[in-house]
Amino acid sequence: MATPDWEAIESAYRAGSLSIRAIGEKYGVSHVGINKRANKEGWQRDLTDKVKSATKAKVSKSVTSAGYQKEVVTDEDIIDQASDEAVAVVLAHRQGLAAWRGITNKLRLFLEDAEITEDNHASMSRSITAGVDAQIKVIKAEREAYNIDSGEKHSSTDTLSDLMDSLSKG
Repeated sequence: MATPDWEAIESAYRAGSLSIRAIGEKYGVSHVGINKRANKEGWQRDLTDKVKSATKAKVSKSVTSAGYQKEVVTDEDIIDQASDEAVAVVLAHRQGLAAWRGITNKLRLFLEDAEITEDNHASMSRSITAGVDAQIKVIKAEREAYNIDSGEKHSSTDTLSDLMDSLSKG
């Protein structure tokens, strides 16, 4: 059995981005072994807030990392590595949301052109409700992913009126 990469394990532990079990799975070491080593060597999971802060800064600049990964030695290196991983996750979420936005817009366009009749009014009503619900969820998720509103709370009527404005503008 190969010797575990304790330096990488310590970096992941201190970054606080992954659970100890996830770190163990990633590096082939039991979570008990990681906890024992952390206690013995005095590792602290003290970089979580710094990693989150660096992630937000990088996401706002749309920075993606590429290339060579140097050995993680300093707190700054650990923060940089962990925030790069978090940036990749956030950007992937944004891509997925853009795809869902496209789907909800296609449904909206279809429903705009569809004729409501006696025979289809019940199913059209369900489709419209589903489309509005999907659009509201996508809007909410995108606003969160892009840090729009900076955590401001909106009432459900604000969200609905914003949605209705966006639907009327087409």
